[in-house]
Amino acid sequence: MTLQPLTIVVIGGGAAGFFGAIACANANPHARVILIEASRQPLAKVRISGGGRCNVTHACFEAAGLVPNYPRGGKALRGAFSRFQAKDTVSWFANHGVPLKKEADGRMFPVTDNSETIVRCLMNAAEETGVELWTGTPVMSVKRLLTTQFEVYLKSGETLKCDRLLLATGSNPIGYKIAKEFGHQIEPPVPSLFTFNIPDPNLRALSGVSMNPVRLRLLVPEQPALEQIGPLLITHWGVSGPAVLKLSAWGARILNNNHYQATLLINWLPDLQQEQVREKILAVKNEWGKKAIALHRGVDIPHRLWQHFINRIGITTEVRWAEISNKTLNQLLQEISQGKYLINGKGAFKEEFVTCGGINLKEVNFKTMESKIITGLYFAGEILDIDGITGGFNFQSAWTTAYLAGSAMAEN
Repeated sequence: MTLQPLTIVVIGGGAAGFFGAIACANANPHARVILIEASRQPLAKVRISGGGRCNVTHACFEAAGLVPNYPRGGKALRGAFSRFQAKDTVSWFANHGVPLKKEADGRMFPVTDNSETIVRCLMNAAEETGVELWTGTPVMSVKRLLTTQFEVYLKSGETLKCDRLLLATGSNPIGYKIAKEFGHQIEPPVPSLFTFNIPDPNLRALSGVSMNPVRLRLLVPEQPALEQIGPLLITHWGVSGPAVLKLSAWGARILNNNHYQATLLINWLPDLQQEQVREKILAVKNEWGKKAIALHRGVDIPHRLWQHFINRIGITTEVRWAEISNKTLNQLLQEISQGKYLINGKGAFKEEFVTCGGINLKEVNFKTMESKIITGLYFAGEILDIDGITGGFNFQSAWTTAYLAGSAMAEN
């Protein structure tokens, strides 16, 4: 008996949807693979990611090394990464004519520094493998037929039958709605990767000042403290930079639950012990006693930031080092090693907008990305309760889960 060719529908024309459709069509050239995207322009998020350069992945080529970069989903991804990880992503793009380059911080971009290169690569690969791309085609609902098939209802009034269905809808509510109707539990989606609003006009006046590294400590009532170390940028609304974005990812849910109200402690010189900072400042005090404290700082801190510290503890610009009491000295040390700032809200990080939340991972088989509840239903990308810190990790989980789903769906 000859088996009928499979019909496979992928809902969602983002990174995961394209990669899953391509992997499926490549593994089973006889299958009909239909990729459905609601908007007219697919891969919109790929286009704007990484400032228009597209941070494709991270140069971490060990599965165990990738896992700690995921506040949610790392444990589930461990096995998945043993089957498809960052080095496989690099090879895949190289084999499709797009070499990637590594930057000093480990992020990997196309050598063209242009996200359109990645968009064109995925579009071409989809076309070459015979994927049918349906754009401007919103999906309204999906029903399970008495057979093992699905029926997809489109906004146009058309219906489409398929044998396998991949939901790669990101944080779009339609994906959650379909999954929920099939009995899946959805962890409530909340923002991850965002900047901190700090309503301190004196800090905001330093917009553009950066420090690398700083150590950040996030305090939310009745929650364990969270820490990150890395670069920080002061902005006209508060603070940003890699250290803040990483902290926001790990604190995404507790910050959301506390309405983005928290205390941020900043150690501006984390490479020095507090006593070492004290020694440096005392050395300046002893040597430059007659000089204004505002002009002689003795520690490697930008002048504008130093001015901010002394203003915070009430030292005027003409006060001399010799006039500083031990109490004032201790206050200055506190500002440098444990400056306290109140977070009151979050800013956007539009280029890399990511949510935590999505399909409960216990309901998914991470060898195939198939639902444990509904045979023939698969998931990939951000619809899952997986999110990574900034640096290419979110794209990598999309490539990995999509590749596994696509390969599994292709099997007769």
